[in-house]
Amino acid sequence: MSRIGKKAVELPSGVTASVSGQIIEVKGPKGTRSFKATDDVDLVLEDNAVSINPRGKSKRARQQWGMSRTMVQNLVIGVTEGFKKELEIQGVGYRAQMQGNVLKLNLGLSHDVEYTAPDGVTITAPKQTEIVVEGIDQQAVGQVASEIRAWRKPEPYKGKGIRYKDEYIFRKEGKKK
Repeated sequence: MSRIGKKAVELPSGVTASVSGQIIEVKGPKGTRSFKATDDVDLVLEDNAVSINPRGKSKRARQQWGMSRTMVQNLVIGVTEGFKKELEIQGVGYRAQMQGNVLKLNLGLSHDVEYTAPDGVTITAPKQTEIVVEGIDQQAVGQVASEIRAWRKPEPYKGKGIRYKDEYIFRKEGKKK
């Protein structure tokens, strides 16, 4: 039995939702997002809350129940607060700067890395060693942050690279004579 799926998703003030079949559309101050649920669950809109109920007792229906509820909750959070990932750069000479919609990264490679922000995601570089990725779609924000981090993952010996803020890197000791 899903404990997450049992709880209805409350809609805060300023947020409206509409359900048509298996598609739910949520509108809020930051924008509009929609989600198409599988045929294993029912979406019900009742007095300022969205509840998700499984159709039947199959294993797949129970799996989709909690996942669908979490997806709807993420829609509501996205259109009200938005999602944010913070990255920090460590290493001598490593830096980032924004030029319009393009993030320029100097990561010790033979060339500068240029990353264009996709639609719906905003990238800012408040300092040369910090990158902030924001948007209303949690999956897109995480994907962009992951792609930026992949250019120079943090290495365990000196700790150089791009890491998530508050990420712990297990440090290793070098070779000894």
